[in-house]
Amino acid sequence: MSAQQRWYRELSFYQWWVLIVATLGWLFDTMDQRLFVLARSRALEELLGPQATPDNVSFFSSVATAVMLLGWATGGLIFGTIGDRIGRAKTLMLTVGTYSLFTGLSGLSLSWWDFTLYRFLTGLGVGGAFAAAVTLVAEEMPARARPQALGLLQALSAIGNIAGSLIGFLLLPVTLQVAWPAVPEGQWHGWRLMFAVGMVPAVLVVLVMFTIREPEAWVAAREAAKKTSRSFGGGLHLGSWGEMWSDSRWRRNTLVGVWLVLVGAVGLWAIGFWSPELIRGHILAHAPKEHQDRVSSLATALQDVGAFFGILAYTWITAHIGRRRAFALSFVLAFVVTLMIFGFMNQEWQIYVATPLLGFATLAPFGGYAIYLPELYPTRLRATGTGFCYNVARYLTALGVFFMGSLTVLFASFGVSEPFRWATVSVAFIYLGGLLALPAAPETRDQLLPE
Repeated sequence: MSAQQRWYRELSFYQWWVLIVATLGWLFDTMDQRLFVLARSRALEELLGPQATPDNVSFFSSVATAVMLLGWATGGLIFGTIGDRIGRAKTLMLTVGTYSLFTGLSGLSLSWWDFTLYRFLTGLGVGGAFAAAVTLVAEEMPARARPQALGLLQALSAIGNIAGSLIGFLLLPVTLQVAWPAVPEGQWHGWRLMFAVGMVPAVLVVLVMFTIREPEAWVAAREAAKKTSRSFGGGLHLGSWGEMWSDSRWRRNTLVGVWLVLVGAVGLWAIGFWSPELIRGHILAHAPKEHQDRVSSLATALQDVGAFFGILAYTWITAHIGRRRAFALSFVLAFVVTLMIFGFMNQEWQIYVATPLLGFATLAPFGGYAIYLPELYPTRLRATGTGFCYNVARYLTALGVFFMGSLTVLFASFGVSEPFRWATVSVAFIYLGGLLALPAAPETRDQLLPE
């Protein structure tokens, strides 16, 4: 067995426990994302009432998605800085509690606007969890095991997506009779049940609170910041946005990180995560709704299985060819795959073949973000920088999602056949734009974390 394969032998029991807890925090986060992707159209069909035309449902679905991404970005910025100032474990606890609470409340929505508000608030926690989880793992793992541990954390997040898809498969077609006046006709539809299940991650808050301590690297950085702050003229500061932008090295890394994440996030949220709409509205447009929901839920589960292997493949590839080449390969693959699927898939049997490939291609770059972003910053800025890159890109991604929805409406107004397909294919060219950032991206393979 090679040294590369034996990285896991270097981990102590406590380091394994940190990896498990952080992975669960991010896994339940991605489960929430999948629940929303599957439930949003059915939720808005009910909440819009008489206004629930197909065009309105599509438009308000894109609005709710864009607003959640805005919350995601805002939460990432806020909790990223908090993570550097109060600690990684405490921040992970806060973020998991936030997205669990508002996921549950989403199932109690009475109109499209409070549903959208709950999605914004859920996004706050979702955005903060990633930076807290990956910085905690990056600082707790041995240097040689760090890339593999972070790649495993990101790959296992696909299990959260799969769980969300299976929950949708079981619950989305279900309707229960309830005695609650606020529910139309006394019927509790499956999308509400799905969001209720999404509250389960709250249990993780207790685990984090009592079992995880702050990494020694962060504790040392906090003490160093305290000592330097006592001297005249200031010194090093935890979570300082000023230092992140005033230092040319961190500024360059930040711009590169934002652009790389933007490409993958737009490709995923404006294209890849709209596979249920492709299936329901185009491939199975004439099938019964129950069949549409079952197939779309099963398809997203297959998509998530592909994502799991895509992230693992990226982790293996980047260890051999480096960060920049791995990003280039993944962006080109994602472009080709999304173009083929959203442009040409039109039969049910193709769904079961193509969606795993879609997940593999569109999620592979996210394995790179988990590994690469923490490698761009010193300990005192690691959560802030990681959160900034991962979540400022979300603001622009929200615009990308809204642009995709608006582009669909624009193509339809010109009488274009299948405007949704044309819109998604047009947005897919964002992947080629990712290649432009790579010449400026520092190569960090086999290097220690900066200090």
